[in-house]
Amino acid sequence: MSHRVFFASDLHLGVPDSFSGREREMKFVDWLNKAVSDGATEIHLLGDLFDFWFEYAHVVPKGGVRLLGKIAEITDLGIPVHYHLGNHDLWNFGYLESEIGVTVHHQPVIFKWDGLKCLVGHGDGLGPGDGGYKLTKKIYTNRFAQLLFSWLHPDLGVKLANLFSKNSRAAGGKSGGAFKSNEEENLYQYCSDFAIADPSIDCFIFGHRHIPLDLELPEHKMRETPSRYINIGDWITHYSSAKLTDGTLSLSK
Repeated sequence: MSHRVFFASDLHLGVPDSFSGREREMKFVDWLNKAVSDGATEIHLLGDLFDFWFEYAHVVPKGGVRLLGKIAEITDLGIPVHYHLGNHDLWNFGYLESEIGVTVHHQPVIFKWDGLKCLVGHGDGLGPGDGGYKLTKKIYTNRFAQLLFSWLHPDLGVKLANLFSKNSRAAGGKSGGAFKSNEEENLYQYCSDFAIADPSIDCFIFGHRHIPLDLELPEHKMRETPSRYINIGDWITHYSSAKLTDGTLSLSK
């Protein structure tokens, strides 16, 4: 069976507010509908669909019901949807799996489709540098810190999270700044080092960066063609996505 796999990332619902993000949400729902009508065999959402997501014991943040409902409808059709948690929605404790039927990934995962071997993930905290964020992520993923945050009333917790998000990359910027060169891209360096250790990887597919990129990695003596690093971009500025059909991966806006 040939595969038709669709990828999208970084919608950041809630930025700048729940009402004004409705148009982007509906565009994304349209994209999901088109993926299904185009015969999707899998859909991969590479994180940060929400600008803030935290699952309390009995509530989840307001908003995104059309998106969540559409994803549930797709999984009910038997089409696998994979959710690769991002740095803005990593506080998932089982709700997305039990309520909308997605498969959740906390770390990059290797998939094989029609002879193409791909490493897929959100992309935050990978590669050299970014020490401040890597330290912050350790705090965010600390179970005791999560427990303390869960004790806040949701209205206060969401308000506090939104304050931290005022200067978010999602407010129009790019995670890591504008593209300058391959060598200054942390994810490119991560993929290059990974490809040296495992030259069998054909494609590295990530989000997080908010810039659509399709870059060849350095040549390797054990490969006839270079591996590729593809960044999906975002649904704030670029409305970009990727599709893998019959072993061919393409990036589009």
